[in-house]
Amino acid sequence: MSVYENLEPIDLNEIRTYELASRPSMVTVENFARPVSENETLAGFLDKLPNILAVRSMRELVGRIRRARELKKPIIWGVGGHVVKTGLSPLIIDLMDRGFVTAVAANGSVLVHDTEIALVGSTSEDVDATLGSGDFGAAKETGEILNAAACAGRDDEIGLGEAMGRELTRMKPINADKSLLCAAHSRRLPFTVHLAIGADIGHFHPSCDGAALGDTTHRDFRLMCSLVREMNGGGVYINYGSAVVLPEIFLKAVTVVRNLGHELRDITTANFDFVQGYRPATNVVRRPTADGAGKGFAITGHHELTLPLLAAMLISNT
Repeated sequence: MSVYENLEPIDLNEIRTYELASRPSMVTVENFARPVSENETLAGFLDKLPNILAVRSMRELVGRIRRARELKKPIIWGVGGHVVKTGLSPLIIDLMDRGFVTAVAANGSVLVHDTEIALVGSTSEDVDATLGSGDFGAAKETGEILNAAACAGRDDEIGLGEAMGRELTRMKPINADKSLLCAAHSRRLPFTVHLAIGADIGHFHPSCDGAALGDTTHRDFRLMCSLVREMNGGGVYINYGSAVVLPEIFLKAVTVVRNLGHELRDITTANFDFVQGYRPATNVVRRPTADGAGKGFAITGHHELTLPLLAAMLISNT
């Protein structure tokens, strides 16, 4: 006998039920994945993905990117260094040539890894192995190229991205075809760089000139604002692998554009990363598109998987 006074289990005999087939459901077999054959085409493979959650979001995002290309609106890719380190630059360069990348915004680590790939075909040092001796980040060429470009950019009144692309291209590196900086420079596509001074290895080299870095990266911020202004009416911003710097830059560019009285609506934003951090989710996906100004997407996964999939979906005829 229960020790609870005046407390009886509720009677469930009068619970209302309904026929399962009458209920609207969010998942149906029509949306299920289908097996891929050994000789499947790219279009066939993509068509057989499940039309559920992230795949459905990717398909909608692809449609919006294609629309931006048709409207000749900016398709800005904000790129973090890990995208370069995972070997994805050739795919982004190919998308440049197909009109799916019209501008690149990068944080400082992109300059380091892209430059090293261009010069010697390798990058990403073992920090644990070199930090103890104080050798981490002390590669001579990497720092000197960055700082020389910044000084020249200040003198010529151009942004850091353009200055780096010019300097690296001038050196005719053996892997120029795999360099985002060289590719953007040769195609005359805007490449803006947004530094947190002190965060990148070149900032502690003897050749560093903080004033030159500040001047050129601030010019690039202003150029980024001009690019974001042109997003009105169908433009796209994709944040790929930057958890802090580029989401903050994009949010500030959005507020500059609106503060100056320019309309910024019907825009599309997307964040791709391993986890959906606070700043990208808030400053890229949600805030800029709030109140009917557009739509944001959040796709979670490894860059080396999601970016090839996105590129395949963009170039496919499906």
